[in-house]
Amino acid sequence: MSPEGRAGNVPEPPAAGAVAAAPTSGAWRAPAQDTLLGILFICLAGLIFPMMNGVAKTLGADYSTVQVSWARAFGHVVFMLAAFLPRHGLGLLRTKRPRLQLARSATLFLSNLCFFYAVTFIPIPKAAAISMTAPLIVALLAWPMLGERTTPGRVAALGIGFAGVLVVIRPGTAVFHWASLFVLASASCYGLYQILTRIIAAADPPETSTVYSSVVGAFGIMLALPFVWETPRGLFDVALFCSLGVLGALGHYCVAAALGYAPANVVSPFQYFQLLGSVAVGWYVFGDLPDALTWTGAAVVVLSGLYIGWSQTRRGGARR
Repeated sequence: MSPEGRAGNVPEPPAAGAVAAAPTSGAWRAPAQDTLLGILFICLAGLIFPMMNGVAKTLGADYSTVQVSWARAFGHVVFMLAAFLPRHGLGLLRTKRPRLQLARSATLFLSNLCFFYAVTFIPIPKAAAISMTAPLIVALLAWPMLGERTTPGRVAALGIGFAGVLVVIRPGTAVFHWASLFVLASASCYGLYQILTRIIAAADPPETSTVYSSVVGAFGIMLALPFVWETPRGLFDVALFCSLGVLGALGHYCVAAALGYAPANVVSPFQYFQLLGSVAVGWYVFGDLPDALTWTGAAVVVLSGLYIGWSQTRRGGARR
C-alpha cells in the first residue's frame, strides 16, 4: 500500500463539521489516509451495485418501487446488524453526529427510490450512464462543503461532463424519456450522500455509518407500506427481495470505507467501473445494450470525471 505522501496527495484538513479534537482512548479514530485502498474499495462497490440494480429492475416489473426500495433498505439494516453486532455490540449504534447520519440516510433513500423507479422504464446501461454524474456532483459540492478547492480546469471539466449527460439523455428528441430526469435526481442525491459520508468518516467508523445509511428507508417508509404492499409471489421473489439488502449493505460499506481512506473527489471517479458492470448486467439479464450516442456521452462524462480525479491527485491539488 502506498502511504498518502507517496501517492502524491496532500492530506486534507478536517472537513467542515468533523470532529477535530483528538479522540479519547478507546474512541473511534478516523483511518489514516490511504488513497490506493480507498480506490480499491470504491471499485468493489462499483461491481456490487449493478447486480443490485438488476434485481431491483426485475422486481420493479411486478412490485411497487416503494416496496422494492423499502426491502433494499430494511434488508440492508438487518444484514449489517447481524454482521456487526456480535463483534461491536450496541456500541455499533453510537454516533457522534446523529442528525448528520439521518440526513445522510435520507439522501441515500431518495437516491435509491428515484433510480429504482427510473429503471422500470429505461435500460440499466442508460440509467447507469446518466448516474455517472454523481462524481461530478461530488466535485461541484466538495469546495463549499468540504473545503476541497477547485480550479478553472476542473470547472471546465464539470461543464463538459454535464454536456456529455445531455448527449445521453438527448432532451427534445424521440429517444428522450422523462424517467432519465429521475436518474439525474438520483445522482444528485447520491453525490450529496457521498459528501456527507466523507464528513461523517472523521467521527464514526464505517460499520456505524453503513448501518445508519438505510435507517430512514427501513423505518421511515413503513407508514406507506400498507398502501403499496404486495406479498411476494414465491420463494424466488423472496430471495430477490432479501438479496437487495445484502448487496446494498456490502456496496455501501465499501463506499463508507473508501471515503474514510481517501478524499471524496479522488475516489469518486473510480465509480465508473459501475458503468461497465451495468452494461454487463443489462445485456446478460435484459438484452439491453447502449447505442453509439449513449457510449459517446458516457465516455465524455467518464473522461471529465477522471480528469477531475487526476488533477486532485497531484501534489497540492486539493488546496488550489
